[in-house]
Amino acid sequence: MHIHILGICGTFMGGLAVLAKEAGHKVTGCDANVYPPMSTQLEAQGIELIQGFGPEQVSMAPDLYVIGNVVSRGNPLMEEILNRGLPYVSGPQWMGEHILRDKWVLAVAGTHGKTTTSAMLAWILADAGYAPGFLIGGVPMNFGISARLGSNAESGAGAKSASSFFVIEADEYDTAFFDKRSKFVHYHARTAILNNLEYDHADIFPDLHAIETQFHHLVRTVPGIGRLLVNAREPALQRVLERGCWSEVEAFGVAADNGWALQTHADDSFDVIFNGALQGTVSWALSGEHNRMNALAAIAAARHVGVLPAQAITSLATFENVKRRMELRGTVNRIAVYDDFAHHPTAIATTLAGLRKKVGAARILAVLEPRSNTMKLGTMKEALPGSLDDADLVFGFGAKGNGKEALGWDLAQALGPLGNKAQAFDDLGALVQAIRQAAQPGDQILVMSNGGFGGVHQKILDALG
Repeated sequence: MHIHILGICGTFMGGLAVLAKEAGHKVTGCDANVYPPMSTQLEAQGIELIQGFGPEQVSMAPDLYVIGNVVSRGNPLMEEILNRGLPYVSGPQWMGEHILRDKWVLAVAGTHGKTTTSAMLAWILADAGYAPGFLIGGVPMNFGISARLGSNAESGAGAKSASSFFVIEADEYDTAFFDKRSKFVHYHARTAILNNLEYDHADIFPDLHAIETQFHHLVRTVPGIGRLLVNAREPALQRVLERGCWSEVEAFGVAADNGWALQTHADDSFDVIFNGALQGTVSWALSGEHNRMNALAAIAAARHVGVLPAQAITSLATFENVKRRMELRGTVNRIAVYDDFAHHPTAIATTLAGLRKKVGAARILAVLEPRSNTMKLGTMKEALPGSLDDADLVFGFGAKGNGKEALGWDLAQALGPLGNKAQAFDDLGALVQAIRQAAQPGDQILVMSNGGFGGVHQKILDALG
């Protein structure tokens, strides 16, 4: 089958393209911004990319158009597809019908930690010999790729068979312009992690209750023989379960003896306890309570498919995290520059707290670009100052205006409660120079954005050098 993907350079759709190609389909695609690294990754797979959404692309006569959720009415290619009555489907629906059918799907949902937890779970299964397929919204360093079908070695002639297990990052964002359900309802998970639940995606959800409804729809799709691994510390998730649950539930993050608990040591290692019994101690390179909770969820989910907790604990010792999750980009003159994907106030706070515990009294310079749709709308701006408490200096970047990347609010005003320790910039060069002038040997510079941030990480390193 020849499929043509609209919006192919997004993280999810790019991963889908790789899986479709690996499954034997002819894959082409288009997007408004076709540039590295996604473009080079896809072209290396033999996937032809087209810049823009020109209606003439229908002359390629694919068997099916797969539509990403960046595409809306008015898109010239989409309008041509509709006018001609050509076959199309959303990316998540295509995944559910063509990749995930007949798989034991392990889905990881939640406002925060989906990518890291999915990567941990995939690594645990791979290290235990399960050879899982996966689609993750980042690049796990243990694998070096964000998506693969997965395969098991056969005895005898050495032929490969498809793995029965598939780990997928289960996003609550809407599916497509013609399907406003969350993506994760298409995945038909048998094992589902509900990691946490806060208000986010203000561009499509009016309030937290609306997101809870989507999570309730996810719960409705898990079969009776399935299992939900639920963060016991989240009131919103308890409300979701109270609306109906038909599957087995195991809680993690509990303080009592009924579920999965953890006990942290001074060196960031932690004991894993299940139903009051010690399962082992995770000794690893990661830090922060959020990562420990992610790991606990992954261990619990892996147990559902037969991986003993002791094996999962051993596997996590060699887990290398995900690119753009507290990734050290370089060190110049004893000044370290980190890259992190944090963009929601809760994620910003937990990321800073993890770094603070790691570096002790060393100064932390937080460099923030609020560019998610929710942040650009200003929904979370009042929570920003509190989320940055662990930083010694704060450098914010974002111009107020009407452009696609512009903020609809005044960043300097929002950071005002932080006083002299915070500055706001709308010029990238000025931002870099201010950081260069402020930085001292021993400082830790933490860059946080869910976008490319104009390559500011390397610009900072060059300026420091």
